[in-house]
Amino acid sequence: MKIMVAIKRVVDYAVKIRVKPDKTGVETTNVKMSMNPFCEIALEEALRIRESGLASEVVAVSMGPPPCVDTLRTGLAMGADRGVHVEAGDTLHPLAVAKLLKALIDVEKPQLLILGKQAIDDDCNQTGQMVAGLLNWPQGTFASKVVLDKQKQVVTVDREVDGGLETLCLDLPAVITTDLRLNQPRYATLPNIMKAKSKVIKKFTPSDLNVTIKSDLEIVQVTEPPKRKAGVIVSSVDELIDKLKNEARVL
Repeated sequence: MKIMVAIKRVVDYAVKIRVKPDKTGVETTNVKMSMNPFCEIALEEALRIRESGLASEVVAVSMGPPPCVDTLRTGLAMGADRGVHVEAGDTLHPLAVAKLLKALIDVEKPQLLILGKQAIDDDCNQTGQMVAGLLNWPQGTFASKVVLDKQKQVVTVDREVDGGLETLCLDLPAVITTDLRLNQPRYATLPNIMKAKSKVIKKFTPSDLNVTIKSDLEIVQVTEPPKRKAGVIVSSVDELIDKLKNEARVL
């Protein structure tokens, strides 16, 4: 069985985000980039399924400009068997990514597609659901536990919802998006980083996949969140209640 994992190159989670002076987006020049944390979890889960003997191959897929290859190399160093890079210079919105993933799935024929539930740069949380709709595959989103039954060709997914945990049983092929508590991703060891340099990364363009990329969204403006006001130390409970009543107006 083949598993495909979509990974995204984003600004590293530890970097302080700066908005561009023209407010068209966030600054990415000379900024550390890394794999989206939710994508790391998705890849780790695929590798664990392969290591348990339930899958034979894990294919990592990334879309975007040439530097995305570096992120793919990280995925290969973690243990993915090979990579696929769809080179696209334009900003890719979720629907475009979903269409490209569908086209790649038509080529690669995986039985399971695993993605992070969202990317930490745009927080859209849309791609997994969209590609499941385009493929007409069942989907298990926000997965906190995944159990694959190869013999019955089903996958059981525990997903986190407001009321607790919901358990779904999905027929394969299926789409799964991963939540934070699914697993703890491994670190790439130095020997595996060296081996990753020789692993195959196949390249495509959107035209190779017969997908037309067009922007269906327009970013009007990107601004920083308002700065928090400094806290105030009160001297008594009465003063606290007074401020909550008359200043914050929450009582």
